[in-house]
Amino acid sequence: MGPLEGVKVIDMTTVLMGPYATQMLGDYGADIIKVETPEGDVTRLIGPTRHPGMGPVFLNTNRSKRSISLDLKKPAGRDAVLRLIASADVLVYNVRPQAMARLQLGYDVVAKVNPRLIYAGVFGFGQDGPYAAKPAYDDLIQGATALPALMAQTGDGVPRYVPNALVDRIVGTHAVGAICASLVHRDRTGRGQRLDIPMFETMAGFVMGDHMGGLTYEPPLDKGGYARHLSRDRRPYKTSDGYICVIIYNDKQWERFFEATGRDDLRQNPEFATFAGRAVNIDKVYAELARIFETRTTAEWTELLDKADVPVMPMHDLESMLQDPHLVATDFFPVVEHPSEGKIRNMKVSASWSETPAEPTRLAPRLNQHGAEILREAGFSADEIAIMVREGVTGTAADAVQD
Repeated sequence: MGPLEGVKVIDMTTVLMGPYATQMLGDYGADIIKVETPEGDVTRLIGPTRHPGMGPVFLNTNRSKRSISLDLKKPAGRDAVLRLIASADVLVYNVRPQAMARLQLGYDVVAKVNPRLIYAGVFGFGQDGPYAAKPAYDDLIQGATALPALMAQTGDGVPRYVPNALVDRIVGTHAVGAICASLVHRDRTGRGQRLDIPMFETMAGFVMGDHMGGLTYEPPLDKGGYARHLSRDRRPYKTSDGYICVIIYNDKQWERFFEATGRDDLRQNPEFATFAGRAVNIDKVYAELARIFETRTTAEWTELLDKADVPVMPMHDLESMLQDPHLVATDFFPVVEHPSEGKIRNMKVSASWSETPAEPTRLAPRLNQHGAEILREAGFSADEIAIMVREGVTGTAADAVQD
């Protein structure tokens, strides 16, 4: 009974960016019909598995969905997806628009079938520039939007990608907002529309929102960059026995830090005493903090800073995060029983609603688990479905595991 209950989404996405977006829509209550090739989404093959085709990346980006396999290169497969589209509210795809056109599933085609449809493309580049037809991946867009250059500037001088599919998840989240906004417009006007969410432009704005700096002005006042973010000592601080994450940001927090540590000398130092002074001398400020935090243990600093109400958090690794006391108390990583995979660790929907609480509606499906069910809902007879199976347009239900 989530806030998007009653919204039907045809999910023609693969890998991560699109599936992450449609999983969010599904968690919010939408009915997500994941249309897969006969081979299935490639992320089914990534990572350790208990059963083939059910890898952890797939499990964690495809819950709250139903799966159907269709060979869209066959006329019957294309006709089947058009029948699904006819009663849908949203179609989401993340191949290049040129590929959708080759499948004869471009917006000009589907809008005739369903004028109320939100036709949402999540792909590399805006279609009015020279990169329009280029392929795009997370790593490429990270590089093109300066993230490795910024990593090099703050580290050892070697450009590196962020060790996370940052672009896919950020752009996927932008897609959810854009789709929901388009649904509001559709409900007001009765008209669907084509919606493009390009990775490059989205991330250019995301990164440069912090780092435009003096490049904001014409002519530029500097070469850009947010000094605090680029300080080499803006990192988890080494303590006498580990690491700790601390940010002392505003004047009140600094006053409490001075008092808790007895550093009246810093309170009297204009480079530390005011927000403006710290901003101009941020490298010196962070370097001094790095020296200070090496003088006590992580536990000692945590207790001291918590009492002083100075923002502090542990530096987790992937395993220790599962045991964080706050995440344990909120049951963020519940262990659930998957119909085919047994016990798996799930993740809660992070947002909450007072009137329409949202939670995952189902766990990630086996390939074509709901194929026959979806086709029947679209008006296909048992004989029609049997013919599609025989001709390889869709798969059989032999391996399907019921919810």
